[in-house]
Amino acid sequence: MGAGGAVLLLAVLFIVVGVDRVVDALAAADPVLVALTAGLGLCWLAAWSLMLRAVLGALDVEMSVRTAFLVYSGAAFANNVTPFGQAGGEPVAAALISKVGEARYETGLVGIASVDVLNVVPSVSLVFLGVGSYAATTAVGDRVGFAVASAVALIAAIVSAIAFVWRYRVAVVDRVPGAIGPFLGRFDRFDAETIEAGLADRLGNFFADIERVGTDRPRLLGIVALSLLGWLFQAAALTAAFAAVGHPISPLIPVFVVPLSYVAGATPLPGGLGGIEAALVGLLVPTTGVAASAITAAVLVFRGAVYWLPMVIGGASASALGVKAFE
Repeated sequence: MGAGGAVLLLAVLFIVVGVDRVVDALAAADPVLVALTAGLGLCWLAAWSLMLRAVLGALDVEMSVRTAFLVYSGAAFANNVTPFGQAGGEPVAAALISKVGEARYETGLVGIASVDVLNVVPSVSLVFLGVGSYAATTAVGDRVGFAVASAVALIAAIVSAIAFVWRYRVAVVDRVPGAIGPFLGRFDRFDAETIEAGLADRLGNFFADIERVGTDRPRLLGIVALSLLGWLFQAAALTAAFAAVGHPISPLIPVFVVPLSYVAGATPLPGGLGGIEAALVGLLVPTTGVAASAITAAVLVFRGAVYWLPMVIGGASASALGVKAFE
């Protein structure tokens, strides 16, 4: 689907809710609250960049706070321009980390992958806590229930796959290189033994780095706390976006709606563009009682803070850091 699919989804969304009404709502938005939304988006980016710095610190990769912010912004840019969100952007982000941090590629991959995986822990907690609190005062509709079930199923599948690979990591290191090496060795440009030895070494380093991150319990708790803080900054940004378009909502609703909407990031769209906007509108219409056009305007303000702003910062960061790394 790619960028074309994202544009199509956004076009359909605007047609359904009414382009003129959305534009009017955006034109009437309070610029101070729009700026606050952007500021909260930057706070989220800073919190998760500190997560990355803490993870890399566990792997003996030292990075200043400023550099970590720029590197994570570059990683966010990679996630936002590749299909399937984090899954598409992680290899690019890992290459950037390895060059800037002067680390092995697999160490950079463990660093960014750990951030993405650990972000799941507080997101699930926020979904259940938020939906539970919301359900205590309001009936949960089918749409929200389906979204929760879909998120739980997707997360369960990912966790199961990770647990399976981790349990059989020794077999993976022993057998995968032996299968890939001879296959690539059929081509003249590859040497089977070199490929096999190199891949075995990289896989061994990869799993060893994961173990190092997982065994540092105090650091791990701090990393999860930073993840939680980042999610709360995003929820606050969405709350501020609604206030900006003149429709304040309960701050409890974004606490579970924001993490749920990221399920749409697993679609083959660049950074979930179009899919996440549609998911947010679909979840917010039944939970807020606000007009769809106002919700869409608020979502656009919010996504400007957590998608487009990191795109601008991250694109510049990735370009600058990439050039510096190769000098």
